[in-house]
Amino acid sequence: MKRHMLTVSLLILGLCVLGLSASAQDVFKINYFANNVAGAPDQTVRIDNPGTDGTADLCAMIYVFQNDQQLAECCGCLVTSNGLRTLSVGTNLTNNPLTGISTKPANGVIKIVSAAINNSPCDPTSNVTPTPSIRAWGSHNQNKVGAAYPVTETEFSDATLSGEELEFNLETQCSFAQRLGSGKAVCTCGTGD
Repeated sequence: MKRHMLTVSLLILGLCVLGLSASAQDVFKINYFANNVAGAPDQTVRIDNPGTDGTADLCAMIYVFQNDQQLAECCGCLVTSNGLRTLSVGTNLTNNPLTGISTKPANGVIKIVSAAINNSPCDPTSNVTPTPSIRAWGSHNQNKVGAAYPVTETEFSDATLSGEELEFNLETQCSFAQRLGSGKAVCTCGTGD
C-alpha cells in the first residue's frame, strides 16, 4: 500500500512539474531586428493574445536591446483577448533609446514577456507576473542585395525565463533606464487594442 501511494504521489508531482515547465516556456518570447537603418524598409512586430488561458487581457512586456547587450527601450502594451497589436521597429521600438536618437540601434534583440495586467495597466519595470499565452511575429531586413533589402518574417521563439532574467535583466534595467532617461528609453505600443 505504501509503495502504491509513493508511486501515485511521484506521478502527480511529475505531472505538476511538467505542467509548470510547459507554462513557464509559454511566457517568454525572443526575436531579432537587423538593418534598422535609413533607406531600409521598416520592420514590424505583431503581437496576438489568443485568449486560450481563460484570461481576457494580457500585457506584452517589451524589452529592446542593442546588439551590444544594452537595454535601449522598454514598455508594456495591453493586448486584449483575440486582439492584434502592430508595432514598428523604427518608430515604436527604437526611436527613443536611452542614449539618444543619434545612437538608434541598427541591430538588436526584442524580448517579450507575456504577463498579467499590473500597475498602469502594463508596467514593465516591476511586479511583472508571467502569464501564458501571447504570440508574436517579426519581420526582418536581411543584408542588402543590390539596392534592396530582402524581408523575411519569423515567429518569436520560446525561451526559458529565469527569475534572474526577469528581475534583473528586464525589470530592473528597464526601471533604471527609464528613470535615468527622463523620458528616454520608453517605447510605444503601436496600433491595435
